[in-house]
Amino acid sequence: MKIIFIHGSGSPFEGGGGGDAILSYIPQRPPFVMVDKILSSGESSTRTSFIIHEKNIFVENGKFREPGLVENIAQTAAAGAGYSQQDGGPAHLGYIGSIKNLEITGFPGVNDEIITEITIQNKIFDVSVITGKVMCNDAILAVCEMKIFITKQ
Repeated sequence: MKIIFIHGSGSPFEGGGGGDAILSYIPQRPPFVMVDKILSSGESSTRTSFIIHEKNIFVENGKFREPGLVENIAQTAAAGAGYSQQDGGPAHLGYIGSIKNLEITGFPGVNDEIITEITIQNKIFDVSVITGKVMCNDAILAVCEMKIFITKQ
């Protein structure tokens, strides 16, 4: 089991607003990066953080909207997969195959920091079923289950 805990500035896992090291672990590129840092990652779960910036493509009327929350969950899964891969090659591309039981109870505002946690429920070949949860100030904003397909490049 591999677990990391990253806190504070200067972390090699910072990206988005804090640097571009996160880009080593995810296939997305600006302006479509929706994670800043990996906070922890292990065999079956990953936690990330992301600060909402005013110019984010998913901010509308000062709030980070539904597509951004869903993409943030997917990119948290990608960051965990990329971290566990660590073979020096590019991050594998993943595709959301389905989203189930999506519940959104609120939207973070500009300058809010969201913490996202995904847990791998099942993995068969190149398909992972994950559950995701997005929180801001200890309030749960979104939860869902996703089926993600990974392609080997």
